[in-house]
Amino acid sequence: MKTNTRTRLDRRSITATIAFLGMALSSPGPGTKAWADEPRFVDHSLLVAPEYPCTWPSHPFPRFALIHSRTIGPESAYNCDTLLIDGNTGTQLDVPPHSVARPELNREKSGPLGLAYTDKIEPWQFGGEACVVDVREKLDQAPKGISPLVESKHVERFEKQHRRVRFGDVVLFRSDYSDHYYRPLPAGRRFIADVLDRKAPGYPDPDPACMELLGQRGVLALGTDSASMGPLPNLAEPTHYAGLKYGMIWTEGATNLRELPSTGAFYCLLGPKHEGGPYGEGRAFSIIGGNLPRRLIESCRQKRAIDLSPTLSPKLPLTSPGIGTGNHRQVYLKVDFLYSEYLDMWHHGHLMDAMAGTHLVPPSYALPADDKPIPYAPEIRGWLEAYEKQYGKRGSSRLTTEQIPLDWTCGEARVVDVRSLAGSTKRATWPASPEITVDQLQAYEQAAGPLRPGDVVIFHTGYNDQKLLPDPQSRAFWQDPLAGDAEGWPAPGPAAIVYLKEKGVRCVASDAPDLGGTDPRRALMTYWALGSREMVGVEFLVNVDKIPATGAYFLFAAVKVRDCHGGPGRAIVLY
Repeated sequence: MKTNTRTRLDRRSITATIAFLGMALSSPGPGTKAWADEPRFVDHSLLVAPEYPCTWPSHPFPRFALIHSRTIGPESAYNCDTLLIDGNTGTQLDVPPHSVARPELNREKSGPLGLAYTDKIEPWQFGGEACVVDVREKLDQAPKGISPLVESKHVERFEKQHRRVRFGDVVLFRSDYSDHYYRPLPAGRRFIADVLDRKAPGYPDPDPACMELLGQRGVLALGTDSASMGPLPNLAEPTHYAGLKYGMIWTEGATNLRELPSTGAFYCLLGPKHEGGPYGEGRAFSIIGGNLPRRLIESCRQKRAIDLSPTLSPKLPLTSPGIGTGNHRQVYLKVDFLYSEYLDMWHHGHLMDAMAGTHLVPPSYALPADDKPIPYAPEIRGWLEAYEKQYGKRGSSRLTTEQIPLDWTCGEARVVDVRSLAGSTKRATWPASPEITVDQLQAYEQAAGPLRPGDVVIFHTGYNDQKLLPDPQSRAFWQDPLAGDAEGWPAPGPAAIVYLKEKGVRCVASDAPDLGGTDPRRALMTYWALGSREMVGVEFLVNVDKIPATGAYFLFAAVKVRDCHGGPGRAIVLY
């Protein structure tokens, strides 16, 4: 909690290249030509793992936990994980209700923004042009337990050197704090715990006057590479409220800001869309080089964005009940742990399946870590023999969530409408899903143009938009089709995956519960095909019908959890 919270170089060119990159990355002025013609993704997220100081260390904040609920073997063909995680974990998002009280409470800090939870923030606000305010001179320049203050003069210095900050910018305070101090424990105590115990200087942060200046400039997104946006020991809440009352959101715990130019990069923070969340775990990244950053920045400035993720709520059927008793995935649960009397709100985390809501499917989900024989159940051994005879070796993979490059899950959106498949299966074959075939992909290409390397193919089934409903209607979403009482959702077969790989497509997405469908044999083959070809999936989208036919760019990022075989996240489109 914050307020309490591959380029080869010959030897002769190495020196010159390093010098050039150093100048380009430090602070090119306005209008400086990008140093690369192709866009490059830069990760600004802290690794989430139990031995890192990824959670707020004070009682009663829960410790992060990753539980490998099921592993590939006799009882499961998949690696399935459960997360215990709260919004103050790793790189994270703050939104106004962190400090602004709900309007009906009629308190001094009450207002409409007290209802602007993580599930209510408009998607255009998550991104913008990175304006990097260099405050490295403040690092460690304070007594133990006290934060060095970033002041209005630091923003004004940036403006004098570059340009005035404005709406559509993401102002990032770069002190390199996380780069220096986010380490495995016990050394990692220096990140937060030693500061709270007054054994080390605090992390640099803006004071309330700096926040007021930025609010008056119209800036609605900030970021810091400190552990929090709240200066210690007593300015955390005043600084938070000074910014959040303007409707600001911000990144806490960013890292690697040294990779950014002072202006011109596209910066974005995406994270799970928790119902009623005053903050949330997230994934921060930027895009540098070429024309793509300018295009995405302009989309955010013009508020041209579409949210493709459903709200995560215990009321909704967000995880599979499985086929047969005892085969369900962890249901999504809200875990209250600390009550704020002023906000009349429980600070909370979540116990959740790693594939709740919109999520990543990495290769390691269905592939074992090595090529040692797997003691699959006899039925699955038969499926594997049939698969390898037709599609080649299943293979192995250690590619878990944190290893998936960000550019694998972002790209030009290519929406393939497969809604016409609904009703095409016969009841006698259920549980079954209509299969998305190579013929349908080729028909799409004839109408919309060829698929290209780097495109993100999104299957528009319409299923989630129609059937993602709370109890008592929730049974129609998972249970009826899995039990054979209703037709399943359209899903690609392995042949379609192989075809997409041949086209250079690396990411396949769907607005259905998953890419496998309800036939367990075909589903497993589809996931084997994805994994063995080093492709990834993004499942459980909504609002796909709102994506323009051309000019839309798909962005998805999963929380950077080490060794995770899934990964909750947020998907948006900028157009």
